[in-house]
Amino acid sequence: MFSPHRAIKFLLCAAPILGVAALPADAQEAASGSEKRTRVILGPQLSPSWPGSKDLSFGPYIDVSRERAGTDFTFEAADESFGGPLIQSGNFAFGPALGFIGKRTAADIGADLPKVGFSFEAGGFAQVSLTPAIRVRVEGRKALSGHKGWVGELSADYIAREGDDWLFSIGPRVTLGDAKYANAYFGVTPAAAATSGLPAYDTDGGIQSVGVTAGYHRMLGRNWGVAVYGRYDRLVGDSADSPVTRQLGSRSQPSVGVALSYTFGGGR
Repeated sequence: MFSPHRAIKFLLCAAPILGVAALPADAQEAASGSEKRTRVILGPQLSPSWPGSKDLSFGPYIDVSRERAGTDFTFEAADESFGGPLIQSGNFAFGPALGFIGKRTAADIGADLPKVGFSFEAGGFAQVSLTPAIRVRVEGRKALSGHKGWVGELSADYIAREGDDWLFSIGPRVTLGDAKYANAYFGVTPAAAATSGLPAYDTDGGIQSVGVTAGYHRMLGRNWGVAVYGRYDRLVGDSADSPVTRQLGSRSQPSVGVALSYTFGGGR
């Protein structure tokens, strides 16, 4: 699944974080009420150029986390959308979720199919930690441009960690999309069939793909660390049977990223 949303995450998070980081330590404490630690993860990732694409595109693998000094960084899966909790009670959290998908043109896909413009998606997430080692999360987002549809994701992660020294996570993913979303990327209208040579195809949406994500982060010293993640999705149902997928794309949707991390502020 194409997920360059971490560029948005960086832009939204970095400005206030870097502004606070530039203050002297005493000023930081006065502004926040307690000393904070910051961790920045930055590197490249490869992911499908758009849903169903057989080609991979380079993008940024970026994450910015803030935590109170003396507290371990809260777990975030490498492939989750940008968003932080607005409401948090015990093991439950709820907040906004943002994502985007780059445009797909006829030249990009290699057939005379309608363009799908840049899609900016806004919605929300809810998650609960069933145990310290198991987190379940659900996301729902509506595209305000581009495909104009609804998308969602169900995920669960098993988390093993030794504080912030190292963390490993792995878990299943189920991606869903409504008819607008599915037909934008996998449908072929009668008019498009006449110009593209593909058979007409319509889908009602539903489950788009199933997959798994694994991630690992390890500190290499007091400040520096390394992070890697891999994700594999397999298109299923109408999305997998689409002539767009079978003739121009791929049912296999892999993603991989590797990055350095830098932690500063506070104490470990």
